[in-house]
Amino acid sequence: MANNHLTSESKQLATWYLTFAAILFGAQLLFGLIAAIQYVMPGFLYGILDFSIARILHINALVVWMVFAMFGSVYWLLPDETGIETIGIKAGKLVYWIFVAAIVVVVLVFLLIQVGPASDTTIWFITEGREYIEAPRWADFGIVVVALTFVGNLFLTGMKGKQTGIVTVLMADMIAFAGLYLAGMFFTDNISVDQYWWWWVIHLWVEATWEVFVGAIAAYGLITMIGAHRKVVEMWLWIEVAMLFGSGILGMGHHYFWIGTPEYWWEIGALFSALEPLPLVAMFVHVLYDWGKTQGAEMNSEHTDEGHVKSVIKNKPAFTWFVLNAFGNFLGAGVWGFFHTLPQINLYTHGTQFTSAHGHLAFFGAYATILVGMMYLAVQGKNGIKVMKNTKASIWAVSMITGGVMGMTVALTIAGYVQVIVSRAQMGATWAAYFDGQGGAWFTQAMDWRLIMGVITFLGFVLLAKDLLTTGKNPVHER
Repeated sequence: MANNHLTSESKQLATWYLTFAAILFGAQLLFGLIAAIQYVMPGFLYGILDFSIARILHINALVVWMVFAMFGSVYWLLPDETGIETIGIKAGKLVYWIFVAAIVVVVLVFLLIQVGPASDTTIWFITEGREYIEAPRWADFGIVVVALTFVGNLFLTGMKGKQTGIVTVLMADMIAFAGLYLAGMFFTDNISVDQYWWWWVIHLWVEATWEVFVGAIAAYGLITMIGAHRKVVEMWLWIEVAMLFGSGILGMGHHYFWIGTPEYWWEIGALFSALEPLPLVAMFVHVLYDWGKTQGAEMNSEHTDEGHVKSVIKNKPAFTWFVLNAFGNFLGAGVWGFFHTLPQINLYTHGTQFTSAHGHLAFFGAYATILVGMMYLAVQGKNGIKVMKNTKASIWAVSMITGGVMGMTVALTIAGYVQVIVSRAQMGATWAAYFDGQGGAWFTQAMDWRLIMGVITFLGFVLLAKDLLTTGKNPVHER
């Protein structure tokens, strides 16, 4: 990688965002592990850390670390795509520290106060109580300020520098990214209306804006690592924009029936929700097929032009995570999502561990994988490494994290089946049925396995952190 990676202020800021994202990633896994232990041993940390708080920290850390990594990824690619330094970089650095400070304060409040009175004071200073977006109201406004500053920097840079398809898509996507968050900031005392807008943040924010973002990052990464044809990746990127913004809005419908809206949302939501991962998978398959043909032609060629250098993967750890993203997205968001969105099935699976199985694999496969890949690209650029090879730590890390998440997904799927068969189908979804299902042998064993796989995932993260921190000192890489 060129030395401008070391001198670009945008890329320096990107490493700040990605570093803090990695710290929050570790915190997410730690609190998830604590919650998994409490599920199996309810007395663990009793009176010190409530299960509900451990779960809040686990889920919210997931959302926040991914947002940090997204911002960092954009700051990293902007100089490469536009050909100029990011405009407004001083403002970007200022809001970075504001964002970090806000997150630290929110986490401390969650840990030290945990529960507040049933009044507006709790909503403004402790938690809003909305699942997945429990941050207090003051933090909501802070996040909006940070996001708008980031969007402003992106637009100013994109309009002044070279305008590629990747930057254009990101500019359009980030407007929706900032705008959809606003849907969860107002309050209504009608639970159906409140849940309607809540789903716009939780589902559409993720399934539309985040998926499009991943497509843009995937396009940049494939061009950077294997020299993919820009026209090919940008073609699929525009197809993804069309499908995701359309199918994402309609795909939310499989939630709507449960908050009092008409039954037709069942069928609409189930159909369109399943279409979302397809363009991203198609992009990877197309690019890798073209790249494979090129590699085959190079290997079979009897003679090459003078000075011809065989193309190589410039960053194997990052490439591994990027490829995992394509198929993890398809499995987690597509297959496991489609498992329980058909209305005839969702009647029984809604609110069971099926949802948790889908959530774990979808967030990991669709987002975590590609963001970890961007961390490796940043490490490569920061240390001026031309070709980054796999190390033992990187191989063990990706194997343990992926295996651990898949293991958790399978365990939670088994637990979901028990709930569907016992709690819903056999006993009619009563409170007695719920507790009977929770006490079943298959369910409790599945929760034990979920914990074991969680430990494996966390140990994999430790190896990942070690590899990211020591890569620059490793002589195995070419400089």
